[in-house]
Amino acid sequence: MKYRKKPVVIEAMQYNALNSRNSVMQWIDANGGKCYLVKSINDNSIYIETLEGTMRADLNDYVIKGVNGEFYPCKPDIFDKTYEKVE
Repeated sequence: MKYRKKPVVIEAMQYNALNSRNSVMQWIDANGGKCYLVKSINDNSIYIETLEGTMRADLNDYVIKGVNGEFYPCKPDIFDKTYEKVE
């Protein structure tokens, strides 16, 4: 059998030069999510508590707020194949 994903509008923010790590983390925190940093010289990632456990968002990844208010990271190529901008 084949299935089609239902059209659902989500909120997302890309962690990039325009949206700094602090901006993304504040957005997650303000919306009930949990995230943290790991103190390491070479680690600029955001660690997000998801329904499947802790996941890492790297620079240029999208952070998605799901339909139940959960947060999770998504690689840019997958995001572009799955979502389109709503005006």
